[in-house]
Amino acid sequence: MADLSGGPFGTVATYLPGRRLKGVAVRDDEVEIAIVARAGRSLLETADQVRSVVVPLTEGRRVHVAIQDLEDS
Repeated sequence: MADLSGGPFGTVATYLPGRRLKGVAVRDDEVEIAIVARAGRSLLETADQVRSVVVPLTEGRRVHVAIQDLEDS
């Protein structure tokens, strides 16, 4: 993964006191993560790696990983 992405129109975000965290939207029943992946790597493996890191932190919520863009390595 190269970076987090705000998703279409910046809609994937979490609002924290004094700042906005782009690329992560925590909802009641799910967590959405929007990323910029590195070109040349398996997109499925990249999404699975991100998901495996996040799942233990989500208190049972479903985790959706969306690859929004690619960056050259």
